[in-house]
Amino acid sequence: MEEIRFDDRGLVPCIVQDARTGEVLTLAYMNSEALELTRATGETHFYSRSRAELWHKGETSGNVQRVEALRYDCDADALLALVAPAGPACHTGERTCFHRGDLDPAVHEALSTLERTIADRRERAPEGSYTAELLADPERIGAKVREESEEVARAAAGEGPDRVADEAADVLYHLSVLLASRGLGIEAPLRKLNGRRS
Repeated sequence: MEEIRFDDRGLVPCIVQDARTGEVLTLAYMNSEALELTRATGETHFYSRSRAELWHKGETSGNVQRVEALRYDCDADALLALVAPAGPACHTGERTCFHRGDLDPAVHEALSTLERTIADRRERAPEGSYTAELLADPERIGAKVREESEEVARAAAGEGPDRVADEAADVLYHLSVLLASRGLGIEAPLRKLNGRRS
């Protein structure tokens, strides 16, 4: 990190990204002291340009961000903090500071959006919710994963790409529900995949 190029105010922008989902949570600034504290404590510290002071993210709210990795760009003038957030990133209470504008989920946000929806159905168990019904019947979830897996295999053997994508989406949905029923998130199998790279 000695290579980091701070600007003429002694600051470097830091993009904060959820390490589990890949979602961008915020853009903040660090000075050398904030960077040192972040590395020493394992939680994000920033420099507030408006207050002209250091701040520890979550110090008052409890919404700390545990740093899993710190990266810097090719010019060494921007940081990327991959974090495990303990709560919302935004001072408004929103999960991300980027909660305005075009809010349709991007492709890379699909599974994390689905995971949050499943968690909501599990918590509220609204009447008529297919997801809530599945969560209440663990044996049915396993049967649906088997059924949908067979359907995607059949589609791959003789149907067009759109049909294969439809059936694959069904597998991903039911697999996500199965993971949630076992107290797991999508990051669990993704970590296993990362561990298998050689």
